[in-house]
Amino acid sequence: MSPPLLKLGAVLSTMAMISNWMSQTLPSLVGLNTTRITTSDTLTQISPKEGWQVYSSAQDPDGRCICTVVAPEQNLCSRDAKSRQLRQLLEKVQNMSQSIEVLNLRTQRDFQYVLKMETQMKGLKAKFRQIEDDRKTLMTKHFQELKEKMDELLPLIPVLEQYKTDAKLITQFKEEIRNLSAVLTGIQEEIGAYDYEELHQRVINLETRLRDCMKKLTCGKLMKITGPITVKTSGTRFGAWMTDPLASEKNNRVWYMDSYTNNKIVREYKSIADFISGAESRTYNLPFKWAGTNHVVYNGSLYFNKYQSNIIIKYSFDTGRVLAQRSLEYAGFHNVYPYTWGGFSDIDLMADEIGLWAVYATNQNAGNIVISQLNQDTLEVLKSWSTGYPKRSAGESFMICGTLYVTNSHLTGAKVYYSYSTKTSTYEYTDIPFHNQYFHISMLDYNARDRALYAWNNGHQVLFNVTLFHIIKTEDDS
Repeated sequence: MSPPLLKLGAVLSTMAMISNWMSQTLPSLVGLNTTRITTSDTLTQISPKEGWQVYSSAQDPDGRCICTVVAPEQNLCSRDAKSRQLRQLLEKVQNMSQSIEVLNLRTQRDFQYVLKMETQMKGLKAKFRQIEDDRKTLMTKHFQELKEKMDELLPLIPVLEQYKTDAKLITQFKEEIRNLSAVLTGIQEEIGAYDYEELHQRVINLETRLRDCMKKLTCGKLMKITGPITVKTSGTRFGAWMTDPLASEKNNRVWYMDSYTNNKIVREYKSIADFISGAESRTYNLPFKWAGTNHVVYNGSLYFNKYQSNIIIKYSFDTGRVLAQRSLEYAGFHNVYPYTWGGFSDIDLMADEIGLWAVYATNQNAGNIVISQLNQDTLEVLKSWSTGYPKRSAGESFMICGTLYVTNSHLTGAKVYYSYSTKTSTYEYTDIPFHNQYFHISMLDYNARDRALYAWNNGHQVLFNVTLFHIIKTEDDS
């Protein structure tokens, strides 16, 4: 092979490197090579990691952007994780930028050679035409050598044209990386990502921005439960503890209700830290005893089941008065339809991103679970759904985004076994295990603000992290 063709071989080798790099390295850098999403709504493979994972992006028939991601489980004990993720992303982009720069320099060098070769080929073609017009004046041997060389070069012209297009694409990649790096650098400067002392002082501002971002997420589907984190060991085997999912970010009060009956005392703590240390801030003496452990604090009020009745009570912590009470029609009570552990757990009150709910069973539904959405002010039933899952076979249950998740036991080996969507009025059997560390769960409730499950586990107050599968909404979505 002649020297020009050797150089052309090097060019084609570089093109192969570029093609291989773009097909293998770029997808792994942006996190698009670890999951598969079908064209339907069915998730074929889920592998959530520590960061939010982009599963796919596409346009719907109206041209609106739809992206799917998996929200990570939150680490309730660390506020630096978000900063580390930001720093790692910035470093990854910077490394990408350096790689693009090296590739760009090599591409530009080879591209100049391609342009030069293209000029030589055009000149050779013109000369060949001139020679062919007057080929009788040349020796047959020289004419044949030139013709063979031209035959070798002509098929490479389309390849060189494609190489010029690829060189432009590399330039576009370089510009996009430069823009992304500038944006991330600006965010880094704004929050002081490498100064952890400064970051600690600004963490409230950062969390506000992250919560604003979370508001763009629609309701998610439960994918995984991890933990537990043991917060405290106190009380009897049975009880409830909770925070208000609608409280402001600065309001982190904890409420504590020991035992499942024969008690009216609610203890309040200003924060988790005070709860752990036992620094009680206030005590409430309810006008009625409660039944079970399935109470909920929602928007400043306590909702609980009045002892030996199917009456729901709404009690205001601010005024110390009962604001509303209503009988839950046909609901079984006083161990007629409890969870598997008993304890007068017939009526389970809970809250999620959508609102306030009651989960119970009736004779009319053959002892199977009924889900009712409640008006938080009047306690009126807004709508009900009848499921086919026996209430007495359920260990516990909780609502996330309008979907009821039911565990199959309150003992060791329990897992989320069944779910019912109130949005579609459909159910499915699931298999989401979680670690029942202390062998007996008598309370399990979801808190939408913390994106965590609060549990009372045999005299231990524990937290479980949850991983949800989300769909991000665009501004065009209604």
